[in-house]
Amino acid sequence: MANESMGLIGKKLGMTQIFKADGTVLPVTVVQVGPCTVLQVKSADGADGYNALQLGFDEKKESRGTKAEIGHAKKVDAALPKFAAEIRVSAEELAKHAPGSTVSVTDIFNVGDFTDAIGTSKGKGFAGVMKRYNFQGFIRSHGSHEFFRHGGSIGTRLTPGHVLKGKKMPGHMGAVQVTVQNLLVERVDAERNLIFLKGGVPGPTNGYVTIRHAVKK
Repeated sequence: MANESMGLIGKKLGMTQIFKADGTVLPVTVVQVGPCTVLQVKSADGADGYNALQLGFDEKKESRGTKAEIGHAKKVDAALPKFAAEIRVSAEELAKHAPGSTVSVTDIFNVGDFTDAIGTSKGKGFAGVMKRYNFQGFIRSHGSHEFFRHGGSIGTRLTPGHVLKGKKMPGHMGAVQVTVQNLLVERVDAERNLIFLKGGVPGPTNGYVTIRHAVKK
């Protein structure tokens, strides 16, 4: 079953720390969440077959968009968004929003809420198995030669006679979708549409992320 937890699109601004009343120092990630424009409403009763909100965040020049993107935004009299994503929602949540409406951070999140952050991790380029998968490496004594950071055996000769699918080997590291779960909302700045999440959020500074209500809390 698809997740139906309401969320918003945001931009990761970086990490800092905040001090609580008892002097505790908390590491937090600052995310600019919204305001997001509802570009399209998809209903389970319609042709799409599921309930979802298509949200747009940030603006870009029309000269940088395609005709399809420009026409899609103009249908609801919205600015051309830099980033758009779908959020699966319940039928009750779907009824609260109309195409062209705006959703802000205070409409969704409050201090004390638990959230999930979904983003694209930083790309690390081509990496070996020790960096990519934390392999231990080979012994560095008893005559070992030029084999210190290798991955070891990758299969057998006759049975099954090939390298098994999913074998951990060197390759491109990072640049994949990552979800960090159960991040606590420590502070909400309604004027600047900022949300302060305890812990780290995937992706680089100024990277786009989706913040939704936690599905396992």
